[in-house]
Parts: sequence; structure tokens; C-alpha cells
Amino acid sequence: MRRSAVFSVTALAGLSLVLSACSTTPGGQPAASGTIEVVTSTNVYGDIVREIGGDKVSVKALISKASQDPHSYEATTQDKLAVSKARLVVENGGGYDDFIHKLADDSNVGHDNIISAVEVSGLAPEEESTAGSTAGADDHGHAHDHGAFNEHVWYSLDAMTKLADAVEAKLAALEPASAATFQANAATFKKEIAGLNAKVAGLTATAAQAPVAVTEPVPLYLIEAAGLVNKTPADYTAAIEEDADVPPAALKEATELAGSKDIKFLAYNTQTEGPQTQALRKAAEAAGVPVLDFSETLPEGKTYVQWMGSNVDSIAQALQK
Repeated sequence: MRRSAVFSVTALAGLSLVLSACSTTPGGQPAASGTIEVVTSTNVYGDIVREIGGDKVSVKALISKASQDPHSYEATTQDKLAVSKARLVVENGGGYDDFIHKLADDSNVGHDNIISAVEVSGLAPEEESTAGSTAGADDHGHAHDHGAFNEHVWYSLDAMTKLADAVEAKLAALEPASAATFQANAATFKKEIAGLNAKVAGLTATAAQAPVAVTEPVPLYLIEAAGLVNKTPADYTAAIEEDADVPPAALKEATELAGSKDIKFLAYNTQTEGPQTQALRKAAEAAGVPVLDFSETLPEGKTYVQWMGSNVDSIAQALQK
């Protein structure tokens, strides 16, 4: 989804008080513990940074629970304080998590210390990839065509390989003495991603352009990499993305598709469900169509690689039915 996160009025009112009352570490200075303080928008990026930084980084993910909806997240004074102390901020970008870019701007975190996954992914047009950095201070909306780009780039394994390179380079610049460690950790992470990519490539023969349905485009990069084709009406997914009412004709078409034997599975976003998505799930379950759950945050107790591996396995199992 592309609904923007917003700031709590109470939180904004208390920012200056909190910041003046607390001792902060300037963005360009090492943390007292000797680790590099990093803030990420979600725990997906937090895990990737930890994989590369190891014990040289201290990471705070602002969104870390499956119960939290990234699209309606309200930043707190504690978030503002954490960002003000960070030497590195990692965001998704592309309009997905504007709240963290706003926090960084308000905290005078230099743009050189912000990594946007969308920007480094190479998946977005230039105007999309820079949307977060060019948005006005009072504009939390999206100045782009919401149907033009799927901003959920963490479901692209190739994009996360590029993100790993960007994180490694930035951490090495911040702490040159540990550059070899960061390089080795990034190499290990990328090797694991390459293994997942090989498994995905192995699905393409089985998939053979088979049709699927989705409640949102969240997992589409992974689904399309496996050789599957999304057949969901565009009007349905566009409305769900915007948290709007689905046109009756599109809802009827999508529900009939989900309940048909024409699709291999229904990809279901568990974190932003509502009556209009539940209708598709009920139709699929009634027809015996597999429903695969996909989330926007990292499940508790799993690393990014383990999580994506589980998603790949779920797709493989559905294709065998």
C-alpha cells in the first residue's frame, strides 16, 4: 500500500522538549558504546543492516511488529531522538515510509547518511526513486502516479543484494577500521541471497507463466521472478493500495478470480486486511485455492533470508498442488 505515515501532533509538540532534555550524539560522531548507531524504518532493513554490520552496529527499527501498519505509523518523540543520534538511516523510499525521511530532515541528518532501498534498487524511474528526498516538509503525500511503480522492493532479491552493497560501503566509510568485516559479512549475505535466487529460478519451469491473484502488489517482485503472472483486476489492487472502496465490478471480478481454479494461489497481505480482502480469502478457501500469507515486516524470530526462504518454499508448495 502507499498510504503515507503521519506524525502525532502530541509527539511533534514534545520534540523540542525531549531533544533539549536529552544528550544526543551528533550524526557524524561515534556512539559512546563504540558502535555505529543506525535507524531503519522497518525491521526488514534492520535485520539486513545487522547481518552486514554485526556487532559493530546498534540498530533501531521504528516498525518492528506485525501488528504495526507501516502506512499509518505515527512517529514518536523517541523515534525523533533515535534518528537525531543516528549516523546512518535506512529507508525503503519511493513514498512508502516518508515518516522516517521527515524525521531525518527535522533532525538535520545529512542526505549522505540516508540510504534509500528504492534508489539503490534500480527498479524505479528517477522521479520515483527521489520522491522521498524531494517531498516538501509539510507534504506527506505522494507526488507520483500510484499505479506506476511497486515500491515494495524488499521482495526483490536482486534489489536487496544492491542494498547490501550500499550498506557495506557506507558502514566502511563510517568506520574504515572495520571495512574488511563489513565486506565479509556482506559477501556472506549476498551468497545466501544468490542461493534463494537459484531456488526462485528453479520455479520458473513449474510456474510456466501460471496465473495468480493478489490482494496487493506487495510480494509481486518475488512472484514475478518465479515466472508467475498476476491476473488481479488493476482497479481492485489500486483501490486496496489507496485504502479506498473497490469499484463493485472490480470486487466482483477479483472475488470470482480468487474462487476459481484458474489461479495457482491467492497472495494475501496479512497486515492490511479488511472486508474487501477478506472477501477474496473466503472465496479462495471455499474453492480450495491455496492462500499464501505475505507480510510487510519481518516475522518474529526470523532473519530476512529465512523469511524470504519460507516465502519461496510456500510458492513452490502451491505450484505442486
